[in-house]
Amino acid sequence: MKEIAIRKDKILLPKVDDMQAWACIACDQFTSEKDYWDKLQKDVCGKRTTLDLTLPEIYLEDNADARIKKINENIKNYLTDGVFTSYGDGFILTVRKTPFVERRIGLMAAIDLEKYEYSKKSDSLIRATEGTIEERIPPRLKIRKDADVEFPHVMVLFDDEKREITEDLYARRETFKKIYDFTLNMGGGSIEGYYIEDTDAIMQKFSSLLDEDRLTKKYGRVDNFLFAVGDGNHSLATAKTHWNNVKATLNDDEKQNHPARYALVELVNIYDEGIYFEPIYRYVFGVDAKEFVKGLMQVDGGIMRIYDGSERMCNGENDLPTGIRAVDEYIKCYLEKNGGSVDYVHGESNLKKLVDERRDAVGILFEKLDKSDLFKYVSKNGAFPRKTFSMGEGVEKRYYLEGRRITK
Repeated sequence: MKEIAIRKDKILLPKVDDMQAWACIACDQFTSEKDYWDKLQKDVCGKRTTLDLTLPEIYLEDNADARIKKINENIKNYLTDGVFTSYGDGFILTVRKTPFVERRIGLMAAIDLEKYEYSKKSDSLIRATEGTIEERIPPRLKIRKDADVEFPHVMVLFDDEKREITEDLYARRETFKKIYDFTLNMGGGSIEGYYIEDTDAIMQKFSSLLDEDRLTKKYGRVDNFLFAVGDGNHSLATAKTHWNNVKATLNDDEKQNHPARYALVELVNIYDEGIYFEPIYRYVFGVDAKEFVKGLMQVDGGIMRIYDGSERMCNGENDLPTGIRAVDEYIKCYLEKNGGSVDYVHGESNLKKLVDERRDAVGILFEKLDKSDLFKYVSKNGAFPRKTFSMGEGVEKRYYLEGRRITK
């Protein structure tokens, strides 16, 4: 069997009465919508919750060091208080329903960070799909370096056009032990989980995706490219950075199975019917909207729309990645010269609502990426520009739910 860089592991779940309060959405969502986080905080107050164990990015400029210290204290207290139960050495099949899709199937497993690189031109088995901003790693690293447990929101894609892995497991889900089934808070839909102990056949199917004839037909060459990080690029890059730091303190034997070498992720087939790509829009604010738009109109952003209270269509010649790079460079230069800020927003309605709330704001909307092109593009060209696409709307992002020990 070929090297596939995944393994079964002990997965932690909470022993709590209210799973709806426990599971909270990924930290990098709703970064300009404080009302979302205020309501969530109110709803889960006084209950065991992953909101106590993670740092939403909206608070990065709000006493972050004190928040991080408290997060690590909470993790230790949860462990001491026996909040977690361990499901030993297996996978978890996840079945997610959202307001937009009836079903999305995933598989919780640990991936080997030694087989993951996030550089743009990586040829590793596990690769980033978008450019990584090194400056976004340190705040996350402050949490992880002192944390005993990780709670992942990372979703990693695999390219199984025959739908023979997770779809087969879903068809046989009644044969597995159901370990959770509940409604997610804040309109996130619902989720079910099934524990899978016998993983050998699953491993073999992943290995078959690396058949040389198959790779040549799909990518035009034998490119050992098995997994692409779909959501959580920076969180996984943080896990990699942390592992490199830990690894430097270990001998060769200790490096082989140290828990920090692995990261828990959700593996999802890119052909799953619940996976669809949405553009990530640019929300620029604190600017002279008229002057900003005037300059933006001179940029070839490919096919894009500009919204400043009214909408205008721009039909440039650049392809999607090149257009996004051009627009991002314009935004960067404009803000450096004139001041202002940029945020990255999921959902057209969310973006337009934010722009409509103020006169000094502009929204930039890009076209969708065809998901079937993702692996072939990354194989040939490397990672897309950062914040090119999102897998679905904000409320569909992975919720923090399962955990895993990353210290001995």
